[in-house]
Amino acid sequence: MILKKNSNESKHIKGFTPTPESYGCKYIDGCVKNAKPIPESHEHKRMMWGFTLIEILIYTAVFAVVMGILSGFIVWVYRSNIKAQTMRETLNNARRAVEIMAYEIREARSIYTPTTTSTQLSLETLHYLPEGELSTYIDFFVCSNKLCLKKESNPPFAVTSDKMVVENLTFSSIATTSTIPSVQIALELKYKNPSGKSEFEASVTVTSTASMRAYY
Repeated sequence: MILKKNSNESKHIKGFTPTPESYGCKYIDGCVKNAKPIPESHEHKRMMWGFTLIEILIYTAVFAVVMGILSGFIVWVYRSNIKAQTMRETLNNARRAVEIMAYEIREARSIYTPTTTSTQLSLETLHYLPEGELSTYIDFFVCSNKLCLKKESNPPFAVTSDKMVVENLTFSSIATTSTIPSVQIALELKYKNPSGKSEFEASVTVTSTASMRAYY
């Protein structure tokens, strides 16, 4: 008796190459059409279709928060830089004005008392002499919210910047054991801030004392 081999066993014989006919398919296309689809995983679907709506919303919110923090930091750095420049400019103006007044006091011949008050200082000096004169007079006072210097027979000119406002200017005579007059200067400057922004708020008060070296 001759035993017939099962047709299915030939599919698993070592060295046997399966053909479409061995799987009951006459054509390869038929096998492909009859094959069951492989279920797609979640990761595969996300790679095929991109991000979901929730993921986009989360990423957008995170990006907005990061940009808000970064923008706030940039604005803070900018305002801090403006504030430092404003303070530096105000202080430089006050120091320069006080140094000019102290220099003129030291080089003055005497204090001209008829026109000297607590807010105006008049000095008799040998500087800026008009032709044919042996002495002349200069005055320090506030004009148009600025510290002004007036030389005899000349219009006053501003010593402080247009960006500054003189809040206070006082001159005081200092009593000493010496016969040489001494004057104390107190100057308060404020930075002009019509917009009211905090970075442009700056005020400086400078005090100095000078004695007349050329007094006689």
